[in-house]
This record gives sequence, structure tokens and C-alpha cells, in this order.
Amino acid sequence: MPFTPDSELDLLFPAEHIPDETKKQLPSDLHLRPLASTDYKRGHLSVLSVLTVVTDPGEGAWVTQFNAIRAASRTYYSIVIVDKPSDRIVAVGTVFIERKFLRGLGSVGHIEDIAVDKSQQGKKLGLRIIQALTGITFYQKCGFERKENEMTRYAPDRSRSPRL
Repeated sequence: MPFTPDSELDLLFPAEHIPDETKKQLPSDLHLRPLASTDYKRGHLSVLSVLTVVTDPGEGAWVTQFNAIRAASRTYYSIVIVDKPSDRIVAVGTVFIERKFLRGLGSVGHIEDIAVDKSQQGKKLGLRIIQALTGITFYQKCGFERKENEMTRYAPDRSRSPRL
């Protein structure tokens, strides 16, 4: 299957939202873009199966879900990395925007479902997906303003454990 350029695809959101810097860090045989309505055929669910057992709902139900996600405007941003020679998806990831009542009715992004095909693991594709989803320009192009910057990773700190 020949590589399909973005201009010929029905994308979840405009490809311009993805930072060029991240795209340039990929090998020339890989392409980073938004999820497309025809990505069921490119193995989207197969890549997600590295995370958990995936029940295949069939192409029609997959497309219905794609359209429902797209209808939730400015909420879901799923991206994929495509292997150009095969036009198959080799990595995926999503950020969804939660609208809050806190922080002046602010919004927060949650990164979910980062997955890389087993044949492509070890090539930093998951890192590239995360970089694209966390790029400040990504959020600005999606209509958000920079207010605060917060990233957190909690891990147990054995040196701080309470003494009994």
C-alpha cells in the first residue's frame, strides 16, 4: 500500500497543530500526523493491542467512534506515526482535554494510550509521540493559552519515609 499524504486524508484535527520540530526528529521513512478516518485499515487497533487486549469492533463501529471523538470539538487529539513504505501505523498516542471548574474554569490535558508496535520499539517513537502531545505550540495552535506549566511524576521516596 503506497503512503497516503495528509492532504488526501480525513484527519481528526489539522496537521498543522503538530510541532514541526518533533516531525523532523523522526527517520525519513516515518511520518507523524493526526489520526485519520481510514486508520482502522492501517492497523490502529493492532498497535493499541501492545497495551491491553483489544476487541475489534469492526470498521464501521471504529469509524463511528472516530466521528464521535471528532464531534467533541477541542477535546481529543490522537496522533499516529506511520511507516511510509507500508502505510501502516507503528505508534499512537492521545491527549484529551478536561475542562475544569477549578483554576478559573481552566483546562488540563491528559496523555493516554501511548503505544508502539513491537517491531518498532526501542527507537524512541513513544518519546516522539509524547513530545508532540506536550509541545506548547501544539496547545497554542489548538486554541489554548499558556497559563502555568506543570508536569508531575510521583514515585516513592524511601529516604523520606516516616519514622515510626
